[in-house]
Amino acid sequence: MKYIIAIIQPTRLEAVKEALSHIEVFRLTISDVQGIGRQKGHTETYRGHEYQINFIRKVKIEIAVDDKFVEPTIKAIAQAARTGTEGKIGDGKIFMLPLEDVMRISTGERGPEAI
Repeated sequence: MKYIIAIIQPTRLEAVKEALSHIEVFRLTISDVQGIGRQKGHTETYRGHEYQINFIRKVKIEIAVDDKFVEPTIKAIAQAARTGTEGKIGDGKIFMLPLEDVMRISTGERGPEAI
């Protein structure tokens, strides 16, 4: 089992959710997050004053998957989150972590059956 964490642009969330549903990955957690990466922020003007915005808004998707779903999940996220044909800085990252165990609270099931 793997725990997949993807940090993507908020505008790509619907495309990623649709791509995941096509490969039958429906269980995920989504959080609004902010971070600093290679984009290095941007400048905004508010009421005539310029402000440097260092933290960029992103969306974090967390998914626990069985081993057979790892590669299809990663490919679906990468293709749907990429802007344009070649992608751009700021499209995001995908992290894959080993998942030692999982337990469904309602039934007590453990392991891949609990996902």
